[in-house]
Amino acid sequence: MPPSPPHPPAPNDRRRAAGRTLVLAAAAVTTAALAAGCGGGEPAVVGALDGQTVTVTLAPSPTSTVPAAPQELPAAPADERSQTEAGDAAGERAGAPAQPASTTTAPRGRPVPQPTVHVTRATALRSRPGGPVIGRIAPRTEFGSPTVVAVVRQRGPWLGILTSALPNGRIGWISARARLEGHRTGWEIAVSLRRRQVVARRDGRVVSRFPVAIGGPSTPTPQGRFAVTDKLTTGDPSSPYGCCILALTGHQTKTPQGWGGGDRIAIHATNLPQTIGTEASVGCLRAPTEAIRRLVDLVPLGTIVTVRA
Repeated sequence: MPPSPPHPPAPNDRRRAAGRTLVLAAAAVTTAALAAGCGGGEPAVVGALDGQTVTVTLAPSPTSTVPAAPQELPAAPADERSQTEAGDAAGERAGAPAQPASTTTAPRGRPVPQPTVHVTRATALRSRPGGPVIGRIAPRTEFGSPTVVAVVRQRGPWLGILTSALPNGRIGWISARARLEGHRTGWEIAVSLRRRQVVARRDGRVVSRFPVAIGGPSTPTPQGRFAVTDKLTTGDPSSPYGCCILALTGHQTKTPQGWGGGDRIAIHATNLPQTIGTEASVGCLRAPTEAIRRLVDLVPLGTIVTVRA
């Protein structure tokens, strides 16, 4: 097991964190978390994991505490949300039927923005709306980044999110009454394992397309829907991570016997560029340096990453 993350860093050191749990073909190296960019929050339609669509309405705080907003999306009027857990149970009883999925769709030819929330205070993570508490979502990740999670479902006052705290394919639930800042993003990343290719889009337009190395036959890259949790730099382009990393919520479930490098997956640069385009990794996606450097600069935390065969 990897060592526990350090105590919350001091303000001047918050961008520094030890890379401990990403699946890589070498020991961990020290990384520095980059700031995330998120646009203004407002009502949005999001494609659910089962292909349906639901409407999620999230109001942001008057001023976002997540730095750098490259989307430049308009913000809805601010709304103060209750931060008490007592209000959570009143919203919807445990196990109540889900609200019918909205049939609202975006105008034809106009991409649907993806809702995300910035968790500004520790909040309970539940197995289902109003269900048992199975953990807590902290305001910063283990790598020191602001915690920004993708919202993929909604049931009454409960938000279904993608989080690295749960196994692949599972959704965790948090209260919409928690201390959250709502945002939306037009960014999305698609990974084709067959083509060994990553395509990043913003508002439906291709911004970047590049080849990657994928997991080997015995350690295949997991398929599914994940989200970006951290944007990291190593400070050492010759490290196994290369220059930089997009850490994801996903986990490698087929680590080699005796492997001690953790199970988190990522898209990252590499000091073995000759492996790009091959089945060579323990599950991560190894990318060309300039391509991943650009994504780390542009893609906001909470961006959905879909990995398909």
